[in-house]
Amino acid sequence: MKRAFCVLVTLLHENKLTVSNMAKLTDFKQWKFRSPPNYAELPIDENPNYNEPVAVKNAVFSKVPTEPLTGKLHLVCVSDEVLLDILDLDPKVAETEQFVDFLAGKYSPEGCLSVSHRYGGYQFGFWADQLGDGRAHILGEYVNSKGESWQPQLKGSGETPYSRFGDGRAVLRSSIREMVASEACHHLGIPTTRAAGLVVSDEHKVWRDKTYSGMARQERAAVVLRVARAWYRLGSFEILLKRKEPRLAAALADFVIKHHFPHIDANDDDKYVKWYSEVAHKNLDMVAAWQGLGFTHGVLNTDNISILGVTIDYGPYGFLEHYYEHYVPNSSDDMGRYAFNKQPEILLWNLAKFAEAIDPILSEKDKGKIKEILATLEGYVRNKVLKTYITKLGLEEIQDGDDALVKDLLEMMQITTSDFTCTFRQLSEVDIAQLQDPEKMELKWSLAKVGKAKDWLKWVHKYTDRLQKENVKEDTRRQRMLRVNPLYVPRNWILQEAIADAEKNDFHKVRLLLDIFKDPYTMHEEAEKLGYSSQPPTWAYGLKLSCSS
Repeated sequence: MKRAFCVLVTLLHENKLTVSNMAKLTDFKQWKFRSPPNYAELPIDENPNYNEPVAVKNAVFSKVPTEPLTGKLHLVCVSDEVLLDILDLDPKVAETEQFVDFLAGKYSPEGCLSVSHRYGGYQFGFWADQLGDGRAHILGEYVNSKGESWQPQLKGSGETPYSRFGDGRAVLRSSIREMVASEACHHLGIPTTRAAGLVVSDEHKVWRDKTYSGMARQERAAVVLRVARAWYRLGSFEILLKRKEPRLAAALADFVIKHHFPHIDANDDDKYVKWYSEVAHKNLDMVAAWQGLGFTHGVLNTDNISILGVTIDYGPYGFLEHYYEHYVPNSSDDMGRYAFNKQPEILLWNLAKFAEAIDPILSEKDKGKIKEILATLEGYVRNKVLKTYITKLGLEEIQDGDDALVKDLLEMMQITTSDFTCTFRQLSEVDIAQLQDPEKMELKWSLAKVGKAKDWLKWVHKYTDRLQKENVKEDTRRQRMLRVNPLYVPRNWILQEAIADAEKNDFHKVRLLLDIFKDPYTMHEEAEKLGYSSQPPTWAYGLKLSCSS
């Protein structure tokens, strides 16, 4: 025994064995939350009438029990990576009754402190007052073997004081979309919350009017287990401004800095300025990643923007099919406020509102500095988006003329209705000389479309000259581009096919999508058979989603 211990210590010392790849828990009953969780440092409202709408005051959270799913339960899917890398669990635990009950809100591990978060927000540009977690429960804080702090949260787990007129539930179709997008975006390189698992009930049903047409129908209730470092939003501070609770706003800001921005000195006179700057730049980095991958969030209200700069709340989102700069996936967005091309502008608007929200806790000097930061953000995000696009073209340095190079390509894609994802991917797959050969172009379905633009050859010459200016060799160009231009994204039509099967308790495609999106930059045999990188079916182009979930 002593010799075995010495070998273990030696392996750890030599980095041949790490804590993260040591044995994971196979008995879910042994899995525990940290007690108390860090968020217990903040005020928690203990109103026992948790399922009655109420204007909560002087609290960041409300203590709320989960309302378990009833009826026969089915485990739709799990993310093996989240279980292993974040929650220290052997994926085999997903097969146990305790884990399924955990997802359904029936089983509470030791140390659980179930709360719902209070926040407000501007929805479509107008103040909507108190919103909050109307169907979500943060269960606790888990500190994993790598020392990372994570907060598992159930979504669709019952009523809370923030449910307003909702029933606290989520349906299967929206839960599948959130599950798949969370994991896909992570592997695509987009900062995001994660999803660990999803369960659905056969008997527990809710009424939903999916198209807001007055034709409500019953759908099965589901719960998804989401995971994030924390769930604070811009709206977490906006509600405190509107309710005139500056002391709580300062306490929350200090707490967030202490736990989530620990490199900022709590005694620094500029701490709030440095914090604001980081929140702003993280969110703008995130939106630049969205633009580069054709992701359109759909509902960029201030309550859907994370303080940590990660994508949160996957509702009526969509990835571009053919390129159209005004693409709007959300059927409720009649004015196109949250269209694809407006996302950077909307993030800037939201960040200006965030500056207003924290104004009462700032000194006059702080206010001046944040005003100066705000003045730089438009230029920052414009350059960040441009840098994202030139990287997609195999370039590294922004030079004069790059804005026009990118703009001209996107305009040709829009005119010819060329696929956004596959045009960039197929540019990565062919030799630069083949871009002037119509026969070679016809072998790539999306390039064949954009190649019919009248200015295509002119653009190819400009692109070739630009590569030469930076001295980018052809093999280097293609290697760089293949790393950043995915073969697969979670298109709405692909998700819709998986949802249709799942409604019949056939979860194969949902699980397949999670497998494909572990590496969306590499060809996947079954994905190719299903046409996931081929030209989408004609019915895919008219798909829109609603917030009815």
